[in-house]
Amino acid sequence: MIYEILSIFLFFIIFIVIMIDLNPQIKNWIFRIHIGRYEDKNIWNNAITKKGTDWLLHTPKIKVTDNTRLVVIDMLKGNYSNNTIQHWQEASLLLGLSEYLKENTDKEIENAILNYLNKKFHKNGKWRVIPKYIDGAILAYAIMKLDFINNDEYKAAFDEIWNLISDHIGEDGTVEYRKFMKSYRYVDTIGFICPFLVSYGLKYKKEECIQLAIKQIREFETYGMLNKYFIPCHVYKIENKIPLGLFGWGRGLGWYAIGLIDSWNQLTEDCEYKKELEKSVKRFASAAMNFQQENGSWNWSVTRNESRSDSSTTATLGWFMLNAAKIQDISESCLSSSKSAINYLMMVTRRNGAVDFSQGDTKDIGVYSTLFDILPFTQGFSIRCINYYLSNFKLSSITKYEFDEDKEIFKK
Repeated sequence: MIYEILSIFLFFIIFIVIMIDLNPQIKNWIFRIHIGRYEDKNIWNNAITKKGTDWLLHTPKIKVTDNTRLVVIDMLKGNYSNNTIQHWQEASLLLGLSEYLKENTDKEIENAILNYLNKKFHKNGKWRVIPKYIDGAILAYAIMKLDFINNDEYKAAFDEIWNLISDHIGEDGTVEYRKFMKSYRYVDTIGFICPFLVSYGLKYKKEECIQLAIKQIREFETYGMLNKYFIPCHVYKIENKIPLGLFGWGRGLGWYAIGLIDSWNQLTEDCEYKKELEKSVKRFASAAMNFQQENGSWNWSVTRNESRSDSSTTATLGWFMLNAAKIQDISESCLSSSKSAINYLMMVTRRNGAVDFSQGDTKDIGVYSTLFDILPFTQGFSIRCINYYLSNFKLSSITKYEFDEDKEIFKK
C-alpha cells in the first residue's frame, strides 16, 4: 500500500515537471496558429496597444536561462527570471503607451498607467523599491515622457536615479554597466541612461547630465564601433580598448539606436551637441539600412543573412528610422526602411496582439539567447513605432510634417 502511494506520488511529481516544461511550448504552438493576419495598421495598433496595456500591470516573466527541460529546477534555484530585466521591459511599454496617448484619449490606459505608478512609487514621489542597477534609468525616462501626469511629483525618484548613475561613473568618466564590472562598457548602457540624462538635464538645468550622455556616446563610438561599417560591438574593455562580444548583435544596435535617437530628439537646434549627434544619426542610419532584410526585419546577428530575424531589433531600429527621417538628406530612405520594419512586425503578431519572435535575454558577453518568443520590450517599441508613424505620416489631423506619399518624403 505504501509502495503504491509512493508510486502515485512520484508519478504525479514527474507529470507536473513534464507539464511545466511542455506548457510554454504548447501555448506558443497554439498562439502561433494564424499568426500575422493583420493587414490594417489601425486595427493592428489597437490590438498591440491593448496587449501592451494588459502587460503593464502583469508583465510576463522573461527567462534568464535558455533551458527548456527541467525548468522547475531553475525556478527552485531562483534562476528562472530576474526582476532587473523587468525595468526595461516595463519602460518600453510605458514609452509605447505614452506615444499612443499623444493622439488618443483613453481613460482605461491612463488608469492602468496610474495604477502602475502607484505600485512603483510612494505618495511623496520616491521609489517603493529603489533600482539597484542603471537599467532603472530607462524606466525613469519613460515616466518623464508621460504627458498626462505631473512629472515633477516624481522628481525625488528621478534624483535617486541620477545619484545611482553618478555612483556608477568609472575612472574613465563614463558609466559602468555594473559596479562589479568596472572594466567594461556595454552598448546597452547607452540606451539605458542617455535619454534619461538628456531629459533630466534639460528639465532640471543640469548641464553635467547632458555632458555625461554625450561623453558616453562619444566614447563608445570611438572604441566600440566597427569603423568601416559603424555598427557596435557588445562591449569594450576600458584598459586596452579591445572590443568584446559580437559586432552586429541586433539588440545591441537597438540599444545604441535608442540612446542616440532619443537623446538627439530632445536637444534643441541651438544646442552645441545637436549637430554632433545628427552626424552619428545619419551615419548609423545608412549603416543599419545596409543590413535590413528583404522582409523588412533585422536579424539577431545583422551581418549574417542566415541568422534568424529578431523582432526586438526590428522594432527598435524601426523607431530609429522613423525619427531619423526628420533629417532631409536621408528622409526618403529612412521612411521606406521604417515602413518595411512595421510591415514585418505585423507579419509576426499573434492573434491576441502579442508581437512574437524576439530574441531572449543575453546570458553574458558574447553569449546570446537561442530562444525567440514574446518580449514586452518589443511590444512597447512596436506600439511606439506605429503610433508615431500614424500621427506623423498618415492620419493625424495636426500633422507635424508635410508628407508626400508618392516620393515617400516629408518636410517641416
